[in-house]
Amino acid sequence: MARRRRLTPPQTDFLDRPAPPPAPAPGPLSAPPIAQVAGEAATSAALEALSEEIARARAQGRLLENLPLAAVDAAYLVRDRIGVAPEEQAALVESLRARGQQTAIEVVDLGADRAGPRYGLISGWRRLTALRQLHEETGEARFAEIRARVTRPGETSEAYLAMVEENEIRVGLSHYERARIAVRAVEEGVFAHDRAALDTLYASASRARKSKIRSFVALVRQLDGALAFPVAIGERLGLDLARRLGDEPGFARRVARALKAAAPADAEAEQAALKRLLKPDPAAAPARPAPAPDAPAPGAAAAGPDRAAPGAGADNPAPGGIALSWDAKGKDLRLSGPGVTPAFRQALETWISGWKS
Repeated sequence: MARRRRLTPPQTDFLDRPAPPPAPAPGPLSAPPIAQVAGEAATSAALEALSEEIARARAQGRLLENLPLAAVDAAYLVRDRIGVAPEEQAALVESLRARGQQTAIEVVDLGADRAGPRYGLISGWRRLTALRQLHEETGEARFAEIRARVTRPGETSEAYLAMVEENEIRVGLSHYERARIAVRAVEEGVFAHDRAALDTLYASASRARKSKIRSFVALVRQLDGALAFPVAIGERLGLDLARRLGDEPGFARRVARALKAAAPADAEAEQAALKRLLKPDPAAAPARPAPAPDAPAPGAAAAGPDRAAPGAGADNPAPGGIALSWDAKGKDLRLSGPGVTPAFRQALETWISGWKS
């Protein structure tokens, strides 16, 4: 009988052996060097393009920014609007209080000074004023900044034009305000003369409308300090005043004295006083001297059949008498006499400008 072999346990159990470490997980495939360089270049180009687009949007006024109220200079331009009705401004304040700022203002970047970036206000004076009032009243942080379109610096004439266009679209301007901004722009040196200012600021206006604004220029230049309610002066009254200012030397001083004495409390009272001043005063009318035998009639300028020279005509005699002499050889027309006053010269220049326009 065969002998059986005796089985004996192994000296070491394989279960007690430490498990081998797991195989490392395969890592991501590294990009080839050329692909990595191309990706970085594409990212850099995209960021540069985005930066340029933001700069263009900012320069073109398509980018809105929140600016500190103190950084906006409201006196950058001479404002075209003379005043705002208290009830209108109060309504705007309450709207901003309830709903916040809905429409951005427009400013121009003026660079930076010691206090930081500075911006010149072009349009949005009422919104800026209302937000400053709310911030002073409440101290709330939401009223400490104003949303604005920031444009690049350009010619000041462009800024004036933008201001006028914005106000014409939103609220409209009176003829007096239109004339006043033209006069102020000339005084600031933005335009060489009134005609250039009117042609630029009101380029889209009709010829007739531009002529009416030009007539109101005389009111601004001679009566701006005397009138308390100039915005309320209507077209007809304004044109009558402009004609009288051109025809009668010293009329502006007489108006100023009369208004100061009357001290009208409202626009209606002021206009009533102006209409009384426009009535002819026989005692104050200067005597018209008889013309020389061979001289043309005073004020009889060669104006053509459909136009009359300023201060001339049967219904509007030249003040103080004006004699005309004509040099046919030199084609020289000369006006002389006591009626050739500074006011008459200004009216004559305005009249001549009407022929050119």
